[in-house]
Amino acid sequence: MVTKGKVFDIALGLAVMGTVGTLIGQTMGGGLMPLALTIGVVLGVVIGCLGGRRFLLSILVGTVLGGLLAWLMAGVDRIWVGAGAGAAMGGFLGVQISMLLDVRAARKAEAEQVEPSASL
Repeated sequence: MVTKGKVFDIALGLAVMGTVGTLIGQTMGGGLMPLALTIGVVLGVVIGCLGGRRFLLSILVGTVLGGLLAWLMAGVDRIWVGAGAGAAMGGFLGVQISMLLDVRAARKAEAEQVEPSASL
């Protein structure tokens, strides 16, 4: 069963990873653009199906901030380089933050599970 949230995650994955694939294809050269775009779209669908909304949003934020920073520092000609680097950093930080949040949630659930049994 496909829910609205799943459809949103897949569409977000298509948009974000398709953009990242386009930026990578631009860096590698015009001949490799279709390959990079296809890989980005496939990865976006897979990540969307797995429910990686936080990960995709971190990449989106990284892309926008990286492009903005490159525009301010190097000019319009280098926005795509900054956006690509920002997407990579956003993805890396998104994975790390997600891992830390999962560890925190597991510790909290473990602490809540131990407390009721100790009071009996």
